[in-house]
Amino acid sequence: MNTTILALDLGTNTGWALHHLDGSILSGTQCFKPQRFEGGGMRFLRFKRWLNELLSASHFINAVYFEEVRRHAGVDAAHAYGGFMSHLTAWCEHQNIPYQGVPVGTIKKHATGKGNAGKDEMITAARSRGHDPKDDNEADALALLHWAIETQEV
Repeated sequence: MNTTILALDLGTNTGWALHHLDGSILSGTQCFKPQRFEGGGMRFLRFKRWLNELLSASHFINAVYFEEVRRHAGVDAAHAYGGFMSHLTAWCEHQNIPYQGVPVGTIKKHATGKGNAGKDEMITAARSRGHDPKDDNEADALALLHWAIETQEV
């Protein structure tokens, strides 16, 4: 596969995984928690700046996949997710990068065989593929990346 794919588990602690042209995979978690004395929109400006840095470091991104969440634990989480998703999709449009949301159950089922797998199961699944995620956000992004590599013609 000669594509660079970015997979994102959007949220205050955004999990990310990046598949490079050479087949290597980098992953991690980036925190966008609002900082003290910071306006509400600053987290999204930091998110956009981080996306630009990822693009600059990888030189090119062929496709972006993100976890499509339909249910949130609370209103704040729903608002944050909506903000990250709108900024991501606008950024992708601006950069002319195709993007696709993937339902949570689809990702979990591909990674573990269960559409309702828990956080620990997702971390275990990522480890079984040779990764060492520091949390469930990174594990979810890795699972999404493997789903994209194995099921999408990118």
